[in-house]
Parts: sequence; structure tokens; C-alpha cells
Amino acid sequence: MIPGGAHTYAKGDDQYPADALPVIARGSGCRVWDADGNEFIEYGMGLRAVTLGHAFQPVIDAAVRQMQLGANFTRPSTIELDAAEALLEMVGGEMVKFAKNGSDVMDAAVRLARAHTRRERIAVCHDHPFFSTGDWFIGTTPMNAGVPRSVTELTLPFRYNDLVGLESLFESHPDQIAAVVLEAETSIAPTPGYLDSLIAIAHGHGALVILDEMITGFRWHNGGASAFYRIDPDLVAYGKALGNGFAVSALVGKREIMELGGVRDSRPRVFLLSTTHGAEAPSLAAARAVLHTYQSQPIIDSLWQQGQRLADGVRKTVSSAGLDGYFDVVGRPCNLVYIARDAERKPSQLFRTLFLRETLHRGLLMPSMVVSYAHEDNIIDTTIERIGDALTVYKRALEEGVDRFLPGRPVQPVMRRRN
Repeated sequence: MIPGGAHTYAKGDDQYPADALPVIARGSGCRVWDADGNEFIEYGMGLRAVTLGHAFQPVIDAAVRQMQLGANFTRPSTIELDAAEALLEMVGGEMVKFAKNGSDVMDAAVRLARAHTRRERIAVCHDHPFFSTGDWFIGTTPMNAGVPRSVTELTLPFRYNDLVGLESLFESHPDQIAAVVLEAETSIAPTPGYLDSLIAIAHGHGALVILDEMITGFRWHNGGASAFYRIDPDLVAYGKALGNGFAVSALVGKREIMELGGVRDSRPRVFLLSTTHGAEAPSLAAARAVLHTYQSQPIIDSLWQQGQRLADGVRKTVSSAGLDGYFDVVGRPCNLVYIARDAERKPSQLFRTLFLRETLHRGLLMPSMVVSYAHEDNIIDTTIERIGDALTVYKRALEEGVDRFLPGRPVQPVMRRRN
């Protein structure tokens, strides 16, 4: 009854082995149970949205209390102001607009940039594809059916860590680019000074900088990657961990720009965001509880420490198994991913599928290696041991051929999206 078997592409049936498709019934901490009662230690954590752990009690309690007071009203409610104050105190910025998912706020940021600069083109990091520009990507292949060519032609790609290429893009399209859109960091770190220089180039050409912090927000630092790298983008989009699984996102920006979507500016008004459930109260109460937890407990330190413990242990296990170069753990400790490689040491969807299958059979739900506050030392150590068992099959597959160990089709390349 559901296209693709899920409402988010990264959760779809084609992202997991054909004979290992758990359907989740409940979760607690870093564990989930499927509809058949099987237990898994999870390392996807709701596509990185659940940093505190599933059903984290203070967040649940805050949402329940607000549910008992009402969920949606005809006029703004006090929880909207409370959540706005808490968020701006945490991440900086002057104004905020809440919504339900990343695509909403990224789209709004692009509209604001175009209205503010009176330009239409958007420069987008080719290594970080965005829905806002009209482009969806599976791996590196665009999926643009249903999107007018006139929209996609307004998107100009540039490469991450390539300042010369970005400068050339501005020179080739003088006074046409409204904004530069990118993530601060994915699995590749910015070269020293790259982000500061990118902002300087954009501002020098009259363009804004829109930073997508769906993932880096509340993982890299309490103030996100903006605080981690001490940069000052014009508009920043947050989501995912902001609600610990509840549907809430936020666009934070400078007042001069954000007021274009308000009622106090003399310039033509932008249709910024107007959603029936944008300020749905229980999710904002959950977000406020999340922010309080980050301020009162060492969440960020734990994500980095436990991620490092996992990465070190897995790398040691890989080396002990003689699989150096065949299986890699990459990224910041707070946001780890892995790369499965074939006998020629090339990235392989077949071997990724095999690893997913073998870890699932050992009680690990591991599309990535993303930890949460609930991943304690003993859980990490158990995980490393189980990965070691899975890698024995991985090594045999390298020697004897992966087809012998993998019934069914491979998983598809990860859909890159702004959820």
C-alpha cells in the first residue's frame, strides 16, 4: 500500500537485503524490536534524528504534557516563543521559523535568498545534492522526473573544498547567483579556511550562504557546525536531532533576511513558510526538552567519545581480520559511516548488502555507524564483537565470491535527500 515500502527513501525496501527487511514495532534507548519480536542494536537512529535514544523519557514527558494542553491552535501559542528562545540561545541567529522537515526549511531559505538578492540562480555543492534546487539524487544520478527543466537549469553545481571552482562559477554568471548552498561537512572535512573563504567569496559577489545543518546540528557541537567552525552563514537549516525523532525543523537567520517573510518589511513579501502543522505544539515541546537536555547533560561529548570507541574497535577488528582496504570506517566520530569494498578494493553495493545482511542476522541494524547518547560502553563492545563475526563471512566472500553468500539483489545506492 506504500510506494517503495516506506515514506522515506533511505528506509525503503531497496536499501536493505531482500531477505532481511525488519519492520520496527518499538524502540527504547539504542535498541529496537521488529514486528516478529527480534531485537536489534540500532546504528541508524532514525536517519540520525534520534541522538538521545528512542523514547527518551524527558522528551516524551514534555510532549505528553503539551498534548494534554492541546496540539494546534488558531493563534500562536506560548510554546512557540519558548522554543524559539531556547533554539536561538543555543545556536545563535536573530529569527527562526519552525516547520516539520528539512525540505520545507531549505525551500524557504532559497526563496528568501532569491527575494533578498533579486537573483534566481542557486550554486549548490555537487557533493551535497539538495531538494531545494529541484534535484533529487540516487548516488550521483539525478531523479528529476516531474521537475521542469527551467527549474533545474537554475541550479549551478560546484565541488566541495574547491574555492577556485566556486569563484569561476560566479565569474561565469555575474550578478545572477542568489545563494551558495552546502553542508559544512559530511564524511569529508573542510580544508583549513575553506568555509570562511567560501562565505567571503559569496558575500563578495552579493550572494547569501545557506548552510544545511540537518545532520551536523546537535552532533558536531551544541551550536552546530557553525559554532564548531566559528562561521556566520546567512541562513541555517536545522532538523533531525532537534526533535529526537519528533517532526520539527527550523530555519534560523539574520533579521534583515528573515523579515522578508514577515509583516514589518516594506519590500515585497516572501511566501516563506505557512504550514498548518509548522508550530504543532507537542513537537515544539519535545524540541525544547531536547535543547534543555543538551544544555544540562554532556550529549555532544558522549557522541564523540562513543563514536571514537566504536571506530577504534571496528578498525582494530578489520585489521585483525586482514581486511584493511576492504572495509573502511570514515567520518567524524559523532557521524560515522562505512565503505564496503570488493576484491579490487572498489566501493561495492554487493559487499555493502552482505555486511548489512550479516549484521542484521547478528542483531545489529547498521545502515551507518551513528551512535546516540544511549550507546554505552558495553553496547559498543558487544557491537564490535558482532561485527568481527560478520567480517569472517565478508572475508570468505572476498576469497570465494560474494554471490555464494548473498541471495537476492544488492541494495541500491543511498538516496541523498533533505529529510
